[in-house]
Amino acid sequence: MAFQEADKRIFKERRKQPTPALSRYTFLGQRKRFRRKIDQQKGGYVDRYSSRLFFFLVLIISLNILDAFLTMIIIELNGVELNPVVLSVMHLYGDKFWVWKFALVSFCSILLCLHIRFGRAKVAVASISLIYLVVVLYQVFLITYH
Repeated sequence: MAFQEADKRIFKERRKQPTPALSRYTFLGQRKRFRRKIDQQKGGYVDRYSSRLFFFLVLIISLNILDAFLTMIIIELNGVELNPVVLSVMHLYGDKFWVWKFALVSFCSILLCLHIRFGRAKVAVASISLIYLVVVLYQVFLITYH
Protein backbone atom coordinates (compact mmCIF):
# COMPACT_ATOMS: atom_id res chain seq x y z
CA MET A 1 0.00 0.00 0.00
CA ALA A 2 2.80 2.45 0.87
CA PHE A 3 4.48 1.71 -2.47
CA GLN A 4 1.32 2.61 -4.37
CA GLU A 5 1.11 5.91 -2.46
CA ALA A 6 4.69 6.74 -3.49
CA ASP A 7 3.84 6.15 -7.14
CA LYS A 8 1.06 8.72 -6.98
CA ARG A 9 3.45 11.57 -6.11
CA ILE A 10 3.83 14.18 -8.78
CA PHE A 11 7.29 15.61 -9.22
CA LYS A 12 7.60 19.07 -10.68
CA GLU A 13 10.20 19.07 -13.44
CA ARG A 14 12.37 22.09 -12.65
CA ARG A 15 14.13 22.10 -16.01
CA LYS A 16 11.00 22.76 -18.08
CA GLN A 17 11.25 26.50 -17.47
CA PRO A 18 14.44 28.54 -17.87
CA THR A 19 15.96 30.30 -14.88
CA PRO A 20 14.65 33.89 -14.74
CA ALA A 21 17.02 36.84 -15.08
CA LEU A 22 16.51 37.91 -11.47
CA SER A 23 15.79 35.30 -8.85
CA ARG A 24 17.05 34.13 -5.48
CA TYR A 25 19.88 32.39 -7.34
CA THR A 26 21.19 35.69 -8.68
CA PHE A 27 23.05 36.26 -5.41
CA LEU A 28 23.15 32.77 -3.90
CA GLY A 29 23.50 30.51 -6.95
CA GLN A 30 26.46 28.47 -8.08
CA ARG A 31 26.05 28.25 -11.85
CA LYS A 32 28.77 30.11 -13.77
CA ARG A 33 28.33 28.43 -17.13
CA PHE A 34 26.34 25.75 -18.93
CA ARG A 35 27.60 22.18 -19.09
CA ARG A 36 25.66 20.95 -22.09
CA LYS A 37 26.66 22.11 -25.57
CA ILE A 38 23.03 22.71 -26.59
CA ASP A 39 22.49 24.94 -23.53
CA GLN A 40 25.64 26.90 -24.37
CA GLN A 41 24.37 27.52 -27.90
CA LYS A 42 20.86 28.42 -26.77
CA GLY A 43 22.06 30.80 -24.07
CA GLY A 44 20.49 31.56 -20.74
CA TYR A 45 21.00 33.20 -17.41
CA VAL A 46 23.74 32.27 -14.98
CA ASP A 47 24.10 32.88 -11.27
CA ARG A 48 27.70 34.06 -11.14
CA TYR A 49 29.79 36.07 -13.57
CA SER A 50 33.47 36.09 -14.45
CA SER A 51 36.00 38.59 -13.16
CA ARG A 52 36.87 39.40 -16.79
CA LEU A 53 33.29 40.54 -17.40
CA PHE A 54 33.41 42.62 -14.21
CA PHE A 55 36.63 44.27 -15.45
CA PHE A 56 35.09 45.20 -18.81
CA LEU A 57 31.88 46.54 -17.27
CA VAL A 58 33.82 48.68 -14.79
CA LEU A 59 36.00 49.84 -17.68
CA ILE A 60 32.93 50.88 -19.69
CA ILE A 61 31.42 52.80 -16.77
CA SER A 62 34.76 54.42 -15.89
CA LEU A 63 35.40 55.48 -19.48
CA ASN A 64 31.84 56.84 -19.63
CA ILE A 65 32.51 59.05 -16.61
CA LEU A 66 35.84 60.14 -18.07
CA ASP A 67 34.12 60.88 -21.39
CA ALA A 68 31.59 63.13 -19.66
CA PHE A 69 34.33 64.94 -17.73
CA LEU A 70 36.48 65.45 -20.83
CA THR A 71 33.41 66.61 -22.79
CA MET A 72 32.82 69.37 -20.21
CA ILE A 73 36.48 70.43 -20.50
CA ILE A 74 36.31 70.52 -24.30
CA ILE A 75 33.12 72.61 -24.22
CA GLU A 76 34.78 75.06 -21.82
CA LEU A 77 37.58 75.36 -24.40
CA ASN A 78 34.96 76.41 -27.00
CA GLY A 79 34.56 72.92 -28.41
CA VAL A 80 31.27 71.40 -29.53
CA GLU A 81 29.44 68.18 -28.77
CA LEU A 82 29.03 66.11 -31.94
CA ASN A 83 26.57 63.55 -30.55
CA PRO A 84 23.07 65.01 -31.15
CA VAL A 85 21.48 62.95 -28.36
CA VAL A 86 24.02 64.09 -25.76
CA LEU A 87 23.79 67.64 -27.11
CA SER A 88 20.02 67.73 -26.55
CA VAL A 89 20.44 66.32 -23.04
CA MET A 90 23.07 69.00 -22.38
CA HIS A 91 20.56 71.66 -23.44
CA LEU A 92 17.96 70.18 -21.10
CA TYR A 93 20.10 69.51 -18.01
CA GLY A 94 23.13 71.75 -18.46
CA ASP A 95 26.21 70.66 -16.54
CA LYS A 96 24.25 67.85 -14.92
CA PHE A 97 24.00 65.91 -18.21
CA TRP A 98 26.61 63.48 -16.89
CA VAL A 99 24.06 62.12 -14.38
CA TRP A 100 21.74 61.13 -17.24
CA LYS A 101 24.67 59.72 -19.23
CA PHE A 102 25.96 57.74 -16.25
CA ALA A 103 22.52 56.33 -15.43
CA LEU A 104 21.83 55.27 -19.02
CA VAL A 105 25.20 53.57 -19.53
CA SER A 106 25.05 51.89 -16.12
CA PHE A 107 21.57 50.50 -16.82
CA CYS A 108 22.68 49.18 -20.21
CA SER A 109 25.79 47.64 -18.61
CA ILE A 110 23.60 45.77 -16.13
CA LEU A 111 21.44 44.47 -18.98
CA LEU A 112 24.53 43.33 -20.88
CA CYS A 113 25.83 41.59 -17.77
CA LEU A 114 22.57 39.71 -17.24
CA HIS A 115 22.45 38.62 -20.88
CA ILE A 116 26.14 37.79 -21.31
CA ARG A 117 25.40 34.14 -22.18
CA PHE A 118 23.09 35.11 -25.05
CA GLY A 119 24.17 35.66 -28.64
CA ARG A 120 26.83 38.25 -29.17
CA ALA A 121 26.76 40.01 -25.80
CA LYS A 122 30.47 39.32 -25.20
CA VAL A 123 31.33 40.92 -28.54
CA ALA A 124 29.14 43.90 -27.64
CA VAL A 125 30.92 44.41 -24.30
CA ALA A 126 34.36 44.25 -25.94
CA SER A 127 33.28 46.55 -28.79
CA ILE A 128 31.77 49.15 -26.47
CA SER A 129 34.94 49.13 -24.37
CA LEU A 130 37.08 49.68 -27.45
CA ILE A 131 34.83 52.46 -28.80
CA TYR A 132 34.87 54.30 -25.46
CA LEU A 133 38.64 53.94 -25.26
CA VAL A 134 39.07 55.46 -28.73
CA VAL A 135 36.67 58.32 -27.89
CA VAL A 136 38.50 59.13 -24.64
CA LEU A 137 41.92 59.01 -26.34
CA TYR A 138 40.60 61.33 -29.05
CA GLN A 139 39.31 63.74 -26.41
CA VAL A 140 42.67 63.71 -24.63
CA PHE A 141 44.32 64.46 -27.98
CA LEU A 142 41.93 67.39 -28.55
CA ILE A 143 42.61 68.84 -25.09
CA THR A 144 46.37 68.34 -25.34
CA TYR A 145 46.75 69.97 -28.75
CA HIS A 146 44.19 72.73 -28.28
